[in-house]
Amino acid sequence: MSAVLRAFVVLLVLMLAGGHAAAADDASAQVWPERLQGHGGPVRSVMLDEEDARALTTSFDYSVILWTFEPGAGHVVHRMIGHEAAANDASFVGDRRAVSVGDDGAIILWNLTDGAMLDRVDTGDDKTLAVSVSADGRFAVTASWDRTARVYALEGDRLSPRAVLEGHRGNVNAVAFSQDASRVFTASYDGTIRVFDRETGEMLREVYSHGWGVNVMRLLPDERHLAFGATDGAVAVIDIAQGTVFKQLAGHERPVLSLALSRDGSRLASGGGDGRIRVYDTGEWGLLEEFENPYGPVWGLALPKGGAVALYTGLDDHVNIWQVAPRKPFEPVDSHFPRRFQVSADDDLGQRQFARKCSVCHTLTPDGGNRAGPTLYGVFGRRVGTLPGYPYSEALKRLDFVWNEQTISDLFDHGPDVVTPGSKMPIQRLRSDEERDALVAYLKRATAPADGRAESQGEQKQ
Repeated sequence: MSAVLRAFVVLLVLMLAGGHAAAADDASAQVWPERLQGHGGPVRSVMLDEEDARALTTSFDYSVILWTFEPGAGHVVHRMIGHEAAANDASFVGDRRAVSVGDDGAIILWNLTDGAMLDRVDTGDDKTLAVSVSADGRFAVTASWDRTARVYALEGDRLSPRAVLEGHRGNVNAVAFSQDASRVFTASYDGTIRVFDRETGEMLREVYSHGWGVNVMRLLPDERHLAFGATDGAVAVIDIAQGTVFKQLAGHERPVLSLALSRDGSRLASGGGDGRIRVYDTGEWGLLEEFENPYGPVWGLALPKGGAVALYTGLDDHVNIWQVAPRKPFEPVDSHFPRRFQVSADDDLGQRQFARKCSVCHTLTPDGGNRAGPTLYGVFGRRVGTLPGYPYSEALKRLDFVWNEQTISDLFDHGPDVVTPGSKMPIQRLRSDEERDALVAYLKRATAPADGRAESQGEQKQ
């Protein structure tokens, strides 16, 4: 064998060995999927567990989903149904439980082993936007549009109400525990961040006043600093003791809707109504990467340890996963646009009203698509609350009428609170006779089975 050939062979062996070593290194790192697909409506939030091995997501489809990860894939473990309106936020409670909150004003405790609801507390008609769990898993605190934060003890399978934190002049949008759970931080639409005693509910002091509404916040691991995002697009880190801005970060062109802190505290990410996501190093507070989703706001964010990827949510029915590092040179957003509820003025008037009023919760096909409401396929002539397999509320099951042109028109004329009192249908009304008639006509065409049997049955039942 010539010297040149021997050198080539040696080089080839080294290259292969290096390739295998790199493959081994890659294998030891988590391989993330491109998205988590499973919800039937826009996703409101996403949260990772302490090992970055599982995730919780909440959605407009009323559900909370528990996910597990395998290399390159995410799998639905449980789809947990219990909220009667959009589910807004969820948090792990150790390994086996979780809590969630929603637009129905409820906080629900879940068993993650079987996906069963363990307990539920209804606080009223006001939306509950966020929930946080203490580091020891003993307490949960919720942020509500009734201008309060509410503390609960997590005692086995029960939610035990404790203190009600009062005093804000606007909606409470975000909450966080101190590490020892003795204090609770609250952020409000009134522009202030306050700190309360968890046990007594007494307000200890106003930490900071921004002026504009504060939407989101994260307490940093050192407990000396707190990051927040506001309705004016501002993102800042404040010195808690001094009540002053410690670091002003890049602002968003629209309200800041999400903040995420990696579990190891090394990365902070902000997401806004402008579709932008920015990731920062919390050591030097330098901007590491920036991403723009041109198709809508960023409602939810999660960062695993090290910040190699960012999970984000918005108007899509899925969670997107962006590779932060190493950043790809060009990364197009894989999203359908416009969405089903984003229609143009040129569309049929009835179709436009369905897209805007109904499509987030309902499909027109035999498959319900995991959405909050039952499919409307064959709805004309169907007795209310009788579609097999759909978990109707007890109030709807007790009603006794048939869906037809008149009852559907009444639903949008008078509202679900009048036509289907006590049901979980969101209030959607159309005052215009023209729009209401167009919607009913479109639904009759679009929901009729191909063989027309539903219509003939409906005529017989009426």
